Amino acid sequence: MVAEDDAKVILVLNCGSSSLKYDLIRMPHRQSLGRGIVERIGEEKGMLDQRCGEKKLVIEQKIQDHKEALELVMRAITDTDEGIIKSVDEICGIGHRVVHGGDKYSSSVIIDQSVVDAVEEFIELAPLHNPPNLTGILVARELMPKVQQVAVFDTAFHQTMPPHAYLYGLPRKFYDELKIRRYGFHGTSHRYVSARALHLCHRHPINTNLISCHLGNGASVTAIAHGKSIDTSMGFTPLEGIMMGTRSGDLDPAILGYLMDRGYSAKDLMKILNKQSGLVGLSGISNDLRDLEKAADEGNRRAKEAIECYAYRVRKYIGAYAANLVKLDMLVFTGGIGQHGWRMRERICHRLENLGICMNYKLNKEKGSNEGIVSEAHSPVTVVVVPTNEELQIAIDVYELVFGKESEFRRRQSDIVVGIEQAVGCSDPV
Repeated sequence: MVAEDDAKVILVLNCGSSSLKYDLIRMPHRQSLGRGIVERIGEEKGMLDQRCGEKKLVIEQKIQDHKEALELVMRAITDTDEGIIKSVDEICGIGHRVVHGGDKYSSSVIIDQSVVDAVEEFIELAPLHNPPNLTGILVARELMPKVQQVAVFDTAFHQTMPPHAYLYGLPRKFYDELKIRRYGFHGTSHRYVSARALHLCHRHPINTNLISCHLGNGASVTAIAHGKSIDTSMGFTPLEGIMMGTRSGDLDPAILGYLMDRGYSAKDLMKILNKQSGLVGLSGISNDLRDLEKAADEGNRRAKEAIECYAYRVRKYIGAYAANLVKLDMLVFTGGIGQHGWRMRERICHRLENLGICMNYKLNKEKGSNEGIVSEAHSPVTVVVVPTNEELQIAIDVYELVFGKESEFRRRQSDIVVGIEQAVGCSDPV
């Protein structure tokens, strides 16, 4: 049991260009005390929506900038009637989701000036995401200067990819001079769900290979060998990879030149590829799978084609990664579609029996959105549904880095891994 005095309240922040999501998590209990979102920052009418158990707090007012938004959050979480905590002094650490850490960070880090400088440096690689991430860090530091902050990078988990996975077939100078390479994203989610899946199946990363499918409006597939990302579908930007809600995913790059010759500007094309393609572009209906399922059931051909394209692209990546992993032990589904879309999971796994992926279709339907195994008992590959929880993973990182509470456990796990490697005479198990 953890003594109450040892409990720490971690504030998790995720700053977007015009939004701020937050969650207060009690560690090491891994308990969300309450969460909320501030939307339409900088517009005429902003809104804060906070939930804490049965309590709900909604505030509508003009919110000028992220500083004002965070000040509003501080008031909301300590509200006398609908708040989450009694005082901001209860907050012992702050964790920030930061989209891009380039090739500089392979793990979460305590924020100092060098980290602030790096987040600013990588703005050119993530111009839509890193600026608000940086703003959140600076505002939190101004409002709570005595509280240590941690940056948790979406790209960090994928820094273990080997060069043959992250290099593009472009002139080498583009990598050497401009750092054009595959970075990958959704790393915090893939890291959390892979660890959770291992726990559910009583397996250790040292002898487990798995494929993690984070499927939502943004989607990516990652190959993970003994706990490390060795390849992932998103690339230099989150646009590459499988088809998504509004993003095109992989396509012939010559298409861009072809369209530019016909009058489309680079700005036009980026808008089309990021906002008007994928499920919404192919179907002409919606980027929401639920809408497309309904339309397909009613006989809409374009909806059917969009759904099948989505499943096919995911299936292709699973096949490719299974080939490169050599041995596949687990397939994990997460994200809005991966967790809730049991019919999409069924479509994806259909025809993957040749890879040892044998879904129990009845169990998959019954499981619905709930966590658990959805494969046949005899399936060589265990198929698992795991709800992602990036906020919790961020809180875990803050708790470990700021308070060092889990480091001893991790050292013991490392000792076990080293012992196994020495016993089998191999430092790089399949």
